[in-house]
Amino acid sequence: MTTMLNIKVLGPGCANCKRLAQLAELAIKDLKVEQPALEAAVEKLTDPTTFEYYRLLSTPGLVINEKLVSSGRVPTREAIAAWVREALSAN
Repeated sequence: MTTMLNIKVLGPGCANCKRLAQLAELAIKDLKVEQPALEAAVEKLTDPTTFEYYRLLSTPGLVINEKLVSSGRVPTREAIAAWVREALSAN
């Protein structure tokens, strides 16, 4: 069974936003070793109205399956992987 995750990086395109997107992609790559059926897309969103929709107060923001899990910082790769695992267990 394939599991699809929707991951969004919210921010204006700054260095921290780019770093967060890279770390999210690396965390997904790590998790695919454990769960080969994992499908995930990392989408970068720069529109401020999108930030308001997710109630993001400071960038960068990370949204996994429509839930804001991090804002205003660049979390570790391990933290991102933990949030992805949590989202997978919620499905």
